Amino acid sequence: MLKTLAAASLMAAPAMAQDEVTLQLQWVTQAQFAGYYVALENGYYEEEDLDVTIRPGGPDIAPPQVLAGGGADVMLNWMPSALAARERGVPVVNIAQPFKSSGLQLTCWADTGIESPEDFRGKTIGVWFFGNEYPFLSWMSQLGIPTDGGEDGVTVLRQGFNVDPLLQRQADCISTMTYNEYGQVLDAGVSEDELISFRYEEQGVATLEDGIYALEENLEDPAFVDRMVRFVRASMRGWKWAEENPEDAAMIVLDYDESGAQTEAHQIRMMGEIAMLTAGSNGALDPADYQRTVDTLLAGGSDPVITAEPEGAYTLEITDAALQ
Repeated sequence: MLKTLAAASLMAAPAMAQDEVTLQLQWVTQAQFAGYYVALENGYYEEEDLDVTIRPGGPDIAPPQVLAGGGADVMLNWMPSALAARERGVPVVNIAQPFKSSGLQLTCWADTGIESPEDFRGKTIGVWFFGNEYPFLSWMSQLGIPTDGGEDGVTVLRQGFNVDPLLQRQADCISTMTYNEYGQVLDAGVSEDELISFRYEEQGVATLEDGIYALEENLEDPAFVDRMVRFVRASMRGWKWAEENPEDAAMIVLDYDESGAQTEAHQIRMMGEIAMLTAGSNGALDPADYQRTVDTLLAGGSDPVITAEPEGAYTLEITDAALQ
């Protein structure tokens, strides 16, 4: 009888509430973030007893500020932006690194005569800001190319998050991602033969992109660490599924795009390119990749992105536990 009552009592007990996690994306809903939407849609977060809210980003949203203000538990950010924020007093810590490679590049009109980075001198180059400018500024500093114009330097055009400056010939080169803006240029009727691109990865100045970051003080809380372990584990399941099922992953992203701005063809192409950037990563940050990023950012001459070697800017504790 006691066993029967105990069983009945257990069945009648309310289900334990799932632990809430809010993720702040770096940009709008698109296949760049497919792994998280897949984890949400496929129930991977639910299996880890998590209730995850994904907050899209945008041109007016700075993830480090959102994180510092308590608007999210975890954010996605490029490492240059995160390390610069950390040096300015926002104690963000990389807890996982789903992206192994960089998709950032400069795409130029071939008829400008640009054949190598040295040919950037005297040209106008579109650059994204809001933290995205750091890899470019570091690269130009290493090349010894001033960024204040003139025949020996480059004129920096503050590029909006579109490809208009190239199409309208306002710039000789613009910033593009392999998985996004480069395709937009082609969609506008430009052929690949008319373009020349310089991938940061191939120029030896690539920095890590789309890492997962949390606040240092929160990582002192064992309960928060436990939530992050489960979040990273589920997210990486989502990423590996997306790599293996790019078209299905793209369709999942479209289902979550409340703006209706994304198209099926664009998201499928984007997911194919993204899969090449996440390939080779199990979610754990490679210390060698981290150090390469830091060294690149420090090599800024009189105007480096960061002025000192960061301390405590990443932890392997989360992924060590998540990947067991």
